[in-house]
Amino acid sequence: MFLNLVALVVGLVVLVVAADKFITGTVTIAKKFGVSPLLIGLTIVGLGTSAPEILVSAIASWQGNAGLAVGNALGSNIANIGLILGFTALVSPLAFNSTLLKRELPILMAVSLICYFMVFDGLGEVDGILMLLMLVTFLVWLVRSAKKDSRKIELNDALEEGVIAEIPEDVSEGKAWLFFVLGLIGLLASSRLLVWAAVNIAVSFGVSDLVIGLTIVALGTSLPELAASITSVLKKEDDLAVGNIIGSNMYNLLAVYSLPGLIAPGPVAESVVSRDFPVLLALTAVLFILGYGLRKSGHINRLEGAGLLLAYFVYQWVVYQSAIA
Repeated sequence: MFLNLVALVVGLVVLVVAADKFITGTVTIAKKFGVSPLLIGLTIVGLGTSAPEILVSAIASWQGNAGLAVGNALGSNIANIGLILGFTALVSPLAFNSTLLKRELPILMAVSLICYFMVFDGLGEVDGILMLLMLVTFLVWLVRSAKKDSRKIELNDALEEGVIAEIPEDVSEGKAWLFFVLGLIGLLASSRLLVWAAVNIAVSFGVSDLVIGLTIVALGTSLPELAASITSVLKKEDDLAVGNIIGSNMYNLLAVYSLPGLIAPGPVAESVVSRDFPVLLALTAVLFILGYGLRKSGHINRLEGAGLLLAYFVYQWVVYQSAIA
């Protein structure tokens, strides 16, 4: 057991570091090939921060642990809103006014509902393909909308300025390729180690791989989003902090949640339908309401942040109780 716990911690640490280096290398290479900063920020950086979830879910599905992959995707989204956004709002109340960001909220809500309805008869290849098609459609819309807005307001939009500011500083081309290769190797190796350790821990405690995915693995793979959100709010870039969560949740649903259907199609646990997805939908609805506001739109104060945080810990307690029952 001790070896499994050490492997889990090492896997998580290497996963986070490798993802950072991989993003830096990929972004620098893209810039060398003339890709615009806005396009890099909205696509490569966004997908890059979801690289840990993507790799972990892909390997878990490939090894027949689809429950771990599903738990990782849903658990990461629940952690993003409940834990990360709640904790970030406690650090500093959030005020987000980006037009582009607010247009993403209804899309995230719609995508979450569509993915929920897909799960009733299990996850299959068709579901996975549909989710990937939605991902491509979303990325195309996102880039076109951002370009259209930037022409109108000359990048005065805080979210667009923030995404570009998030792009890593220039490094030499040789170092960029080194970061890219080492980051990719690190992601693959640490994801494999993490899945191995998580499955062993699940077997040792007699719980399902779904539970491990919803808790330990989801929390670990969400660390890049936590770091990005805290950094953004400390820099007074609230739009970027919230946009990071919305973008990550979109990628987790369409790029991560699709993998079990594509690689290991089959039924999902009943608790996903009755407990986990409804919790995710409820938190997404709360974020939607806070985004548009009943009295004041685009604000999350400390009390509301505490509420999100409490909801996350209550959910974790419910999952824990169901695992030991």
